Amino acid sequence: MQIDVLLIGQGLAGSLLAWELLKRQFRILVVDNGLKNASQVAAGLVNPVTGQRLVKQADIEILLPVALAGYRQLAEQFQQNFYVQMPMLKILRTQQERELAMRRLSQPDYLAYLSEWLPMLEAVHAPFGVLQQQQTGYLKTEALLKNLRDFLIGNSCYRQADLQYGDISVRPDLQWQDVKPRHIVFCEGHRAVANPWFGGLPFQLAKGEILGCESRQDLPERILNYGHWLIPLEARRFKTGATFDTQHTDNLPSQSAQNALLASLRTVWPLQSSISVYQHRAGIRPATLDKQPFIGTHPRHQQLHIFNGFGAKGSLAIPFYAARFADYLQQQADLPPICDIRRYDETHFPA
Repeated sequence: MQIDVLLIGQGLAGSLLAWELLKRQFRILVVDNGLKNASQVAAGLVNPVTGQRLVKQADIEILLPVALAGYRQLAEQFQQNFYVQMPMLKILRTQQERELAMRRLSQPDYLAYLSEWLPMLEAVHAPFGVLQQQQTGYLKTEALLKNLRDFLIGNSCYRQADLQYGDISVRPDLQWQDVKPRHIVFCEGHRAVANPWFGGLPFQLAKGEILGCESRQDLPERILNYGHWLIPLEARRFKTGATFDTQHTDNLPSQSAQNALLASLRTVWPLQSSISVYQHRAGIRPATLDKQPFIGTHPRHQQLHIFNGFGAKGSLAIPFYAARFADYLQQQADLPPICDIRRYDETHFPA
């Protein structure tokens, strides 16, 4: 079977790249092992201003409009909304955070994303105040991935298989099983550390755990951000997370993470004493040491590529970079230098 692109992995990166390539009439096949991946576990948060220092995401003025337009298009295609726009309340935990927040509010380039929240939530413990974050929300990643998988299956563009690297022939022609692609793009998430062509890149894998909870109290119609986060769902249910553990790379839920998440929540919401946990999930984020994605072509195998390393910011960044990578494959434009793996020398590409 002759195709243009064989994509390995159907997480959010592989799925949105597949969608972008199909829009451009590429002949593609997505291969995935069908197991749970980090994208299915992820909360899908979109937050333009992040971290303890409230730093604006680089290129947010470009990334956010592209992401929102892409998710609107997917909503029209599948007749359901995948992106939920919802304000976020940043609970300030120290006087230093309070002072930094006030400085940010005085900076014109932050005003589209931040404002001071005056009406205090009665149940929330916030002695240093609350900052409202705007243009925030979350992606229903699990629902989106299921719809895209069904779409790929319906268009004969999906194959469930546990791909073995040794089954890929690079010379004289690129081939895997009966498939002869012009390009192979690895979108494997954390499994890329074992990839013989791209496993030398400096990933920083991080285990993250998320709880699905039910409360006896009404929930605010806003995301809470207090170092961890709380996303209100329907019927007094909510998600809370996520841990960031670089010491363990298994996807098994741990009691210690559950205890830490619930304790963190109760520091800002002391009245939440009767919480029942109905779901506890773990996944491995494919984060990178330099906090930038890994996109581009192997220096010695020009038909092998990687599209990976988005970490916790995938919901925001992947739509933009999928379009740029499609431009690159069509030889219409170079990749943005910040994401191009050519920033690393050949010692990172052993095979």
